[in-house]
Order: sequence, then C-alpha cells, then structure tokens
Amino acid sequence: MMRFMNVLITAGPTREALDPVRFLSNRSTGKMGCALAQAAQELGHRVTLVAGPIALPPPEGVTVVAVESASDMAAAVKARAPEADLIIMAAAVADYRPKVQSPVKIKKGAGDLVLELERTEDILASLGQMKRPGQILVGFAAETNDVTAHAAAKLARKNLDWIAANLVGVPGRGFAADDNAVTLLGRSGARIELALQSKPELARKILAVVTAPPADAVENH
Repeated sequence: MMRFMNVLITAGPTREALDPVRFLSNRSTGKMGCALAQAAQELGHRVTLVAGPIALPPPEGVTVVAVESASDMAAAVKARAPEADLIIMAAAVADYRPKVQSPVKIKKGAGDLVLELERTEDILASLGQMKRPGQILVGFAAETNDVTAHAAAKLARKNLDWIAANLVGVPGRGFAADDNAVTLLGRSGARIELALQSKPELARKILAVVTAPPADAVENH
C-alpha cells in the first residue's frame, strides 16, 4: 500500500542581484522540478514546490512558494524541511553571489569590470545535516563532464539518500529541454539508468525509485 507523504520539491534557477537592473543566474527553467511536483501530486502526496523565477504555470493542486535568491530559497526550504517526508532538490541554486550589491545601476565605464563573488549557503548540505530518521533526501547533479563521478562524491559528502546525475550543455536534454535522462545513484550502492524521455515520464520513474523499498528500487528499474 502506498504511503502518502509530505513532499517538498525545489525548481528553477535563483537570481543573485548585482544592482537593481542586473543579476547572475543560470539556464534552469524549472521544467524538471515542476514535473516532479505534478507527478507527486497525482500520486496523492501533499506537495510544496519552492520555485525560483520561472515562467511555467504552477502545477495543479500544489502549494507554490515563489523565491528569488539562494538565500530566499534556503530560508523557505529549511523552514519546511522538518515536516517533509521526501525532499527533492531539483533547483539550480547559485553557488556564488556578488559580494557587494550596488543600490544603483552600475554605469558602463571605459575599462573592464571585475566582480568579487562570495559563496552562497549550500542548501543541500544543510538539509543533509538536519535530516531526520526516515526522511528521504534527493539531490540533482547537473554536470558537463565526469557526471557520475561528481554525483557520487556529492551523494556521500552531503548525506543524501539518492542523487540524480544528468548531463547538461548538450542539445535535446537537460536545461530548458522537454526531455532528460538521469543516472540515479543510491546511498546503498544502487545505480539505475533512466534513458532519455519526457520530463513528466522521467519524474514518475524517479519518484517510483526513491520512494520504493531498497530492494524494489534496484530490482524493478
């Protein structure tokens, strides 16, 4: 019998302001995170989606919390994490932000502009440290090279139960695409290849794996 859960999912990019006009961001559109939220809702779970700036319509029946920056997302996620049975961090959170945010638009000068950046909070690592018994924590690793090696290191370092490793920077998959393929790595040593398919289909398969008993997760996919 399926256990209905409180599910917390993140989606989309964050924006780190440089001045009132400009910001640093990335190519994430939130399609994968929204697909995961919709799939979880269709399974009957209670779903909260913490979304960075995205242009997608919110999934039906899902509670949406809109955020802008990495610090906004950290606060929203950490406030809701204690009540979540399953957390899936599908957002592409900025690793760095401008150390100084100008209160006025920075004007173009004659020479180059050098920006000093500082680290943002590692939300996934923070969740790994505060993870309670029985809670399932899933991360994403969007990589351009050595995909599974980087993902495996992240899985161990951040105390995750699963990580979805996916190749980005190639046409037809990853950021902004309608399709994706991932390799799911589990803390038990499981490795499950999910071939290129639509993001809604992929979302349903990811949820089936990460919520299944360990033996079923390995045997059925």
